[in-house]
Amino acid sequence: MVADSSSHARRALAFLFVAYAFSYADRQILSILFQPIKEELLLSDTQLGFLGGIAFALTYALMGIPLAMVADRRSRKKVITISIAVFSFMTAACGLASNFIQMALARVGVGLGEAGVNPATNSIIADYFPPEKRSFAMSLIAIGAPAGILMGSVLGGVISDYLGWRAAFFVLGVPGLLLAFLVWVFVREPERGHADGITAAHSEETPTLAETASHIWRTPAMRNLYLGSTLGSLVGYGVTSWVPSFLVRTHDLTMTEVGLLMAAGAGVLGISGTLAGGYLYDRFARESHLKAIRAIAIMQALAVPFAITFYLSESLVLGLIVFAYPAFAAGMFLGPDRALSQSLARLRMRSVAAAISMLVINLVGLGIGAQSVGVLSDMLAPRFGDASLGYAMAGVSMILLWSSLHFYLCGGTVDRDIERARLADQNSDQEKTGAAAPFAEGTV
Repeated sequence: MVADSSSHARRALAFLFVAYAFSYADRQILSILFQPIKEELLLSDTQLGFLGGIAFALTYALMGIPLAMVADRRSRKKVITISIAVFSFMTAACGLASNFIQMALARVGVGLGEAGVNPATNSIIADYFPPEKRSFAMSLIAIGAPAGILMGSVLGGVISDYLGWRAAFFVLGVPGLLLAFLVWVFVREPERGHADGITAAHSEETPTLAETASHIWRTPAMRNLYLGSTLGSLVGYGVTSWVPSFLVRTHDLTMTEVGLLMAAGAGVLGISGTLAGGYLYDRFARESHLKAIRAIAIMQALAVPFAITFYLSESLVLGLIVFAYPAFAAGMFLGPDRALSQSLARLRMRSVAAAISMLVINLVGLGIGAQSVGVLSDMLAPRFGDASLGYAMAGVSMILLWSSLHFYLCGGTVDRDIERARLADQNSDQEKTGAAAPFAEGTV
């Protein structure tokens, strides 16, 4: 079915944004309910850590690629709909758990369901929005993450206080089942390649996982894009998880004060920066993707001295003033990264390409980010005492310069590599119809 109307594109964007927000709300709610769950089910902190970490994250990361392979071969809308239904049902099931094993199985189910949403969503959005509008559309999807985290945190806390922790899982889980039905009814499956003016979607030949991974590594712009986003996410996940502890240790703030500052930083500034990054990229990309991605690289690199000043300043007021820019710039690459990944991938490998990025980012960002800050802080503690956390966060933040270098290098070949992917799909389609044309000289 062809994405033949802008109204269909806007409708799909709205529903998929809500789906993405719900996935993050269902992911986040458990951490808000840790204490009442611990007390009723008599769990240890180690068990709680497993429920909030490995039980979800490992399933989410590992199942993303198999589900993305299905999405590249079958209906993406069907994958998304079933995935929403699964993670919503399993979120509600968390409210029925009476012991650790049952809760762990429910969290594995949440991770399984959420793993199917992101890759297929990226692929559908790429087929609804042409390259010159794709980055901002991807940014709108990306802000579903902070919106969902805020929704899960607020609703989980309030409902738990008034109705109990089990009700909180039901209130977030059950509406997701209705959302799955609405997505199935109102979101149309776009024709693959429609927004790029290619009809190679009719080919039944879908690249294998190895072929997709090989394409990513052999495409310079794609390789540098993935390295840049992975390193950027390492800093983002690593630093963000320690900011509350830093504010308490260094500036003696209360948890309420920390919560308000995190809402302003990660919420207002983070969402604004993510949208701005997508909008600015699309404007620059109308002339050249090279200028667009290098503008993102420069803006990210500029955040480093401001972040270091925040972590090392003894003045809270000065620190918060200078930290406004890093908080704003932190998500600027998210929309461009997703959009470029889809533009650089062949049509029938777009979902898997997104899933590979998700796998690496989760394993490196979530797995190494926070851990690296903690290890470095402990190493520096004998010399800097309580200030060691600030120095560790400043040190890890410098990795953003490395990340920015890869984004900058991505710009060197990005326009050529996008054209190569487009011509490869176009040539494949011509071969299928018996009108094959060779690649233009110098494009391969």
